[in-house]
Amino acid sequence: MPADRLLAYYRIMARNNAWSNHRLLRACAALPPDEFTAPRVSFFPSLALTLNHLLLVDQYYLDALTGRPRAYQDLAMLYATVAALQTGQSASDRRLLAFCDGLSDEQLDVAAQLVRDTGVLEECTERILAHLFLHQIHHRGQAHAMLAGTAVPPPQLDEFLLATDAPLRAADLAALGFNEAQIWRSR
Repeated sequence: MPADRLLAYYRIMARNNAWSNHRLLRACAALPPDEFTAPRVSFFPSLALTLNHLLLVDQYYLDALTGRPRAYQDLAMLYATVAALQTGQSASDRRLLAFCDGLSDEQLDVAAQLVRDTGVLEECTERILAHLFLHQIHHRGQAHAMLAGTAVPPPQLDEFLLATDAPLRAADLAALGFNEAQIWRSR
């Protein structure tokens, strides 16, 4: 893939990530607080724990990508309420957007340090970003499935990339301060 297309892809995926988190957390906000923390069958045993894990891992990789590597510490319940989690996730999403918007082709090859229990590992930016987006999609899928077991319908999370779906995401994009021209600026 040509570098400019790859850089555009990361910018698009950062916006898709923010949009998906916005939609999913807005749905979770409609739950009674005890439903957000209720035990569920999944890898992480509640919506709250799943979405907190997602944010903590986002922060871990963003810290590494921005030259501030640190050990990952799964604090489990960094944010106990949906409102607090929305604030934290939104800040993290904006940080990821800024990082992806500022990327150059040369930076994709730059190695970042990942502090693990086994020591410090180095991985290139391109692979970390690819992993980060996959990790987010994976755990949002789990949260989406858990939400399906509640009275709140899970939001559609796959209406972001197709031009024909633009009307379905317009209000959310406006709430996030995005627009179609900004997202697809290289098209």
